[in-house]
Amino acid sequence: MARTGDNVVVSSMKLEKLLCMKGGKGEGSYASNSQAQALHARSMLHLLEETLDRVHLHSPEFPFQVADLGCSSGNNTIHIIDVIIKHMSKRFESSGLEPPEFSAFFADLPSNDFNTLFQLLPPPANYGGSMEECLAASGHRNYFAAGVPGSFYRRLFPARSIDVFHSAFSLHWLSQVPECVLDKRSAAYNKGRVFIHDASESTTNAYRKQFQADLAGFLSARSQEMKSGGSMFLVCLGRTSADPTDQGGAGHLFGTHFQDAWDDLVQEGLITSEKRDSFNIPVYAPSLQDFREVVEADGSFAIDKLEVFKGGSPLVVNHPDNAAEVSRAMANSCRSVVGVLVDAHIGDGLSEELFSRVEHRAKSHAKELLEKLQFFHIVASLSFA
Repeated sequence: MARTGDNVVVSSMKLEKLLCMKGGKGEGSYASNSQAQALHARSMLHLLEETLDRVHLHSPEFPFQVADLGCSSGNNTIHIIDVIIKHMSKRFESSGLEPPEFSAFFADLPSNDFNTLFQLLPPPANYGGSMEECLAASGHRNYFAAGVPGSFYRRLFPARSIDVFHSAFSLHWLSQVPECVLDKRSAAYNKGRVFIHDASESTTNAYRKQFQADLAGFLSARSQEMKSGGSMFLVCLGRTSADPTDQGGAGHLFGTHFQDAWDDLVQEGLITSEKRDSFNIPVYAPSLQDFREVVEADGSFAIDKLEVFKGGSPLVVNHPDNAAEVSRAMANSCRSVVGVLVDAHIGDGLSEELFSRVEHRAKSHAKELLEKLQFFHIVASLSFA
């Protein structure tokens, strides 16, 4: 790890080994707290299908290959792959072509809980029969599956090998926290905060530059891996404000009760202010302009659609009037996303203390949370010539 000032900076390679959604199937796991993402993803299926309708249909003698980048470890990625392959199968059939064999690649950082993901995969269809029989097999997957560990900001696949790239709710994760944000000598030092919501202009500009550099690396890698005539469907957290210090839904999630819980630990003497200040969440919610600038500068992809889409609340509760249920959902939502990073930074015991305080603070603001904690997403459909 590199050092800037008196604080430890988590390098991109170190972050790759740590960053993942909370694994397993417990109350605070991603698998148990991804219902909201599933709802948001389903509300955008028509946009995904529009993207798939633009994909070039090649000869069925070659396999049709799909990759989900940032797949995580829940059922959402399996559902999306199923949607993509069924839609493309129908396109082949309606064009009078025999459907090809399909391959699906589930890609995420090596720290991802691939074991849980693979346990959720339905059994394969009988590939001894025809592809039509495989596609019609109920309760079975009609594609070959493989996991691909690695950062999507670099190359993951052979050149010209992938027909469709899908990535949802992942590109807002940065490859690293900008070093200057953790440097006491820098104007961008994010003193007293663990996120960039309401931070200084220098701090948010550092995050913006990191996001755009990461997205440029992502597009460069995909432009080498994608087949001619392929398409990408990308979704990430976004914001409606032109002001990067207003991080929208991400700001409400990480910049309010989560931030206050860190301050509680400092005030109670459980951690030092320096320990808090050396933790920053590597997330940036871009504007449409932030995103568009990078795509246009890269020049490899045509923008078929680029818009802000209202996803809704990340909190899924059965009883909205039950403050205890809402506050528990808030704490579990935070834990499922950044719990692994918090555990690594302050240890499991203090991590429990932190999320307990998040839940306690959120309880008295349950109604406000349900009203104001709303996510907006950048949705991009890109074609490769």
